[in-house]
Order: sequence, then structure tokens, then C-alpha cells
Amino acid sequence: MNEQKINELWGHLYWLSVLAQQGSYTAAAARLGVSKAAMSQRMADLERTAGVELVQRTTRSVRLTEAGQRLVDDTRAQFEQIAQSFAQVRDLAGAPRGLLRVTAPVAFARQQLVPRLADFLRDYPEVRLELDLSDRLSSLATEGFDLAIRHTSTPPDTHVAWTLCTTHSVLVASRSYLRRHGVPATPHDLVQHNCLHYPRAQDTPAWTFEPLVPGGAAAQAGERVTVPVTGSLSANNSEALRDAALTNLGIALLPDFSAQASLQAGKLVQVLPQWKPVGAFAEQLYAIRPYSHHVPRAVTAFVSYLRDALASGFGETAS
Repeated sequence: MNEQKINELWGHLYWLSVLAQQGSYTAAAARLGVSKAAMSQRMADLERTAGVELVQRTTRSVRLTEAGQRLVDDTRAQFEQIAQSFAQVRDLAGAPRGLLRVTAPVAFARQQLVPRLADFLRDYPEVRLELDLSDRLSSLATEGFDLAIRHTSTPPDTHVAWTLCTTHSVLVASRSYLRRHGVPATPHDLVQHNCLHYPRAQDTPAWTFEPLVPGGAAAQAGERVTVPVTGSLSANNSEALRDAALTNLGIALLPDFSAQASLQAGKLVQVLPQWKPVGAFAEQLYAIRPYSHHVPRAVTAFVSYLRDALASGFGETAS
């Protein structure tokens, strides 16, 4: 086989890799933006030149033969490197551009992130943002996300983590609930209340507090108080707990970004303001991505924008 003929087949090999990923001619053709007939013809040309069957076809799908899979496996890294190199070169020119895939927790994204996106997208009109709202910890590398927003105390050491802002937890209730059931004076009084809580691994839910000294600083950790709590509702979403508190159901422990709007509107008030809840939620918000030699300009622009937008935190929570 002459060298010129082999050189003509590089594009065919890439199409074979796409076929392997998509699992059907129809899906592969759609991904490449070509016709199904063109896809089939290229695979036939590749098999004819290789002298061996590369694709086994059925009425519903296709799968690669051992030879076809070997070709895909042996060339995958090279095609990924080509794509990465081209993206890096293209990223050097002009303003940030391209698709930016971001995953973020549901409550934070709905309440704090989405309302801030319009300004970013107006500032960077060549960036397209795909937002995945999920509390599930996604694998950025395998699921193709460029960035994850995470409310955590321990970002993975295998990733780059930019601190976006600090957060804190706040205990809240509606005025109507407190009028009917009384205002707790100490954490121990919570045992008499309907406490709306985030389910954790332990069998008996408990909230931990430490007293605040004048000026709002926390006292020594040795003065912490842990109180078992019970309630008619637990939910693994702070937005749901906030909404339950708004219906006068009980006292909820929330991250400040979930409580902010309702506190500022006076629909909820802070409970036990002289005590700081600890250990319930993380105290940092991070933007996280795997280590790489090149960070797309769209990523750095988005992280910089978020750090500026969240710099003031989530407002005062005084009752």
C-alpha cells in the first residue's frame, strides 16, 4: 500500500472512532454532520484498503471487530491530542469562545448562579454555556464537564480548585411559626421544636453549635453544643427545606445562599443568632476542574467573573 493512499485515510480513521463512540451509523453521521450514506461509504473504503473487516453491522446497531477496535484504541490518544492542540491554538486568538460545560448543585444554581449568568453571557457573546444542575458528584473527566461548582470543605487534590467565596449555615423560621411555638433561647430548646433537617448518615439527626462572642466571632471549639433534633420533614435539598420553613412548618438549618432572599425580604428570620451552626454544611464554594496544561480562556473568564460576582457573599442574616 503506497504512502499517499494511507495519508488519504486519516479522516476515515477519525470517522471510525466516532462510529465506535456513537454505536450506530445514524448517530455517528449526525455527530459528524454528514449523511449516513457518506459514513457507510468511508467505512467500506477503509475496510477495502485495510483488507480486513472492521465493522460488524446489524439491523439495529454496529460493533467493531477485533481489528476495528484495535485501530480505534491505537489512535484514540493521538486524535484527543490533536483536538486538544487545536483547541489551545484557537483559544489564543481573540475573546473567550466556545462551549463551556458546567455542573453545579441544584439549590445554589437556581438561587445564586442562574440569576448572574445573563451579565456574563452579555460580556462574552462568543461563549455558550451548558449548565447541568445536579447534587450528584460528577466525574468531570469522564462526563466532559469543563468546570464544577462545589460546596465542600475538601476539594479533591487531583483537581485545581479556585475559592469563589465563603459561606455559613443559618438557622431560620417564619415569624408565624415562632409566634405559635415560641422562640428558642438556647440550642437545647430545639428539642421542643419541629426541626427541618438535611438527612445525614447518622441514625439520629443532630445539630452542633458554638457560641458567638461580641463582634460575631465564634468561641472556642470546646464550648460546642450538640443537640439531637427531630422533625416531620427531612430533605436532601436546601431549597426544599427553605420552602417548608416558609409554610410555617418548622425551624430549618440552611446554607446562607439558600436563606438569603427570604431573610432579606423578611419572610424568614434568624433563630439563635448568638450561636453559630457548625458542621452542617461546608464553609467554602469552589470552582473545580482537573489538572491540565491548558485552561481554556472561557473557563478562566467564568471563574474570574464568579469570584467578582460572589465577592460580597450572601448578605447579612440578622433577624
